[in-house]
This record gives sequence, C-alpha cells and structure tokens, in this order.
Amino acid sequence: MQSRRLFIGKVATGLAGTLAASNVMGANERLRIGIIGAGDRGKEILRQALALENVECIGAADVYTRRLEEVQQIAPGVKTYLDYRRLLEDKDVDAVLIATPQHLHAEHFVAALDAGKHVYQEKTMAFTVEHAKRMRAAWQRAGAGRTVQIGHQWTSTGQMADAAQFLRPELMGKITVIHGHMYRNTPHGKPQWSRAIYPDMTAANIVWKSFLGEAPERLFDANRYINWRFFWDYSGGNIYENLCHQLAFWYKAMGLGIPRKVTMTGGLYLWKDGREVPDTMNVSMEHAEELLYSWDSSFGNERLGVTEDVLGDNGAITHTMQSIRYQPEKKNRPDGTEMAGMSRSDPKAHMQNFVDHIRGSAREVNCPFEVGYRVAIACRMAVDSYRSGRTVCWDPAKEEIV
Repeated sequence: MQSRRLFIGKVATGLAGTLAASNVMGANERLRIGIIGAGDRGKEILRQALALENVECIGAADVYTRRLEEVQQIAPGVKTYLDYRRLLEDKDVDAVLIATPQHLHAEHFVAALDAGKHVYQEKTMAFTVEHAKRMRAAWQRAGAGRTVQIGHQWTSTGQMADAAQFLRPELMGKITVIHGHMYRNTPHGKPQWSRAIYPDMTAANIVWKSFLGEAPERLFDANRYINWRFFWDYSGGNIYENLCHQLAFWYKAMGLGIPRKVTMTGGLYLWKDGREVPDTMNVSMEHAEELLYSWDSSFGNERLGVTEDVLGDNGAITHTMQSIRYQPEKKNRPDGTEMAGMSRSDPKAHMQNFVDHIRGSAREVNCPFEVGYRVAIACRMAVDSYRSGRTVCWDPAKEEIV
C-alpha cells in the first residue's frame, strides 16, 4: 500500500495549502455545461447530462466541424468552437465533460480545472505517468471546491454496494486472486473499433495540429484521426478501453494500490488492418496487498464475455456487467449460502452523481481522482510491459515505472 499512502499524503499536502472558495451550487440552480470532444462517447455522456434536471449545454468544442454540427442537433443554440480554449474562456460555463482521445486528456483536464470549471473526465484518466502527475498537480491547485469525476461508470452501479456487503472478512476470508476477462466479437469484415472515413474528413475540416497535441508530428491522415484507437501515439488499446473499467470497480471496492509488478503478453493475431495495438492479450498484476489480478482479452470470440472472479479462502464473488453473486467455499464455510446482488441503479447514475456533487447533495463522487490515478498508472504499466517485452515495476518513492 506504500504507493497509495504516498499519493494520499501528497494530496493532503496540496489541499491543506489550498483554501479555494467553494463552487457548490444550489439544488435548483441551472448547471451550464460544455463538452470538449463530441465524438460518439462524448455525445453519449452529453445526452446523459441533458437528461438530468436543470442541466443545459451552452458550449461545445471539437477539432472536426461535423462533430460540432451533430452537437447542435442535440443542444440547439449551443455555441461551438474548434479551439477548446475559447470554450473555457466563457465564464458562464460551470462544468465541462471531456471525451477526447486519450493522449489529449491531460491537456484538456488541466486547462479546464485552471479555468475554474468542474470536470467530468472520461477514462482512462491519464495517458502516461507524466500526464497523471500533471493532472494531479492541477487537481491539487483546484482544491476541494471543484468537483472531479472520472468516467469509470461501473463505480456508480448498484453492484458496488453489493460488492461492499460481500467483501466482509467472514464471507471472503483471505483474498489472493482476482481473475478478469473481456471477450468480444464482430462480424467478418467489420474489425473491432474500425470507423469509416467520410469524404469531409479533410485538413480543411479537421484541426490536425490540435488533434496531434503532444503526439509526434505527422502529415494529415484521416485514418489516424478517426481510428485513433488503433495507434500507440493516441491510444492504450483495450487496456485503456476495457481493462480500466474492470480495474476501477475493484480498486475502489477493495482500496487496492498501484501494482508492484505488471507483465503483459499477446499480439495482433486477428485483425491485420494496420492497427498497432494488440487484439489478443494477457495481463498479470502483482499487488502489495498480496493479491494477483490477472486479465485476458480477445476480439475473436465473445463466448466468455466480461467477468471478474474475486477468490478468497472463505468465498468467491463473480461480477459481470449484469450481475454480482457471492458463493461460499464449502471447505471453510460449509453452512454458507449463495447470495445474489439486489441493488439497482439508473444508467445515468454516474453523471447524476457528478451533478449532485456540484450542487452539494452528494457527499462524494463515486469515482474520485485518486481511483482514476491508480487505474491509469496500472494501465500504463501494462502497455509499457507489452511494448518493451518485459515485466515492469512501480517505484513508489520516485513515482516511476522501472
């Protein structure tokens, strides 16, 4: 737990020196939001926000003109910007939703907090360790008066409350293993994540320099723009797309720290379409809590679906996207009974929690910054392990992957 203690200590130090005025709104005040990154996921979370009471979208920023036109269909009258900095200059914007490609998260997150906005940051929170540290510094500067929600929406499901009930020591005993997997398939000729290139995806309609951000300089390439998930310059592949959610749920439920060691293997076994990120992979993460979290994934068969099994010597918890269930280990709990989770939640619960916290009616956000931070570091460790072909370790004193 050393890395987590160091993290919390640094946060406490930063917050102690920050006596920022509270930005808490009244329950009946209209919350005016903006969105940075209005692609498919951005429009999805925007619709979630607009479905809540007294929420209005007054600004949208994206580097692609088509996306801004699409937002105007969702929120007529919204001001649109090709430069997100113009949106952040609008003092009427209370909060921003950030759903840009992963390599741009730090740039937009830091700018939004420094502009005095509340922030809903899509996952995976940070692209690199350096980005995570930069984002942490901005969060500390902002202080307790600013709401930050990281977009691991599973932490707002009713299954989180059920998990807390099942994780009691008498039910689980000593937990040593979490095994997760995520399997998906698509029809032949329709590769996972592949998106069509429209005729208007040209240098005239896409601000290419803004899309690149800090990524290596390249000539305009519509395929790299729309299929950014294929490329290491902008994406962490399925580690950043799906492992992150399965980590976040249990990192929050169990308070797990950053892994001590991570090993990732796999390769491009299925899709030979120019992508760089693997379609089949296995990740092993050793934690200081004497727990091994392993995860495997593939895009060629969906039979195994999405599951995590938490294994203790007294019992086991099985979590899927639809359910959570406890089963006793009969060798140690012969009279134990199976239990199914019963808590329910609205699909908008994560966004509702973000808005409620801004208004002061929620005591805490369901996915706080420090959970997003730990998940982001773990995910980066996996990617670095795969790309370097070796096991990587976390140095908690230096806060570096070694």
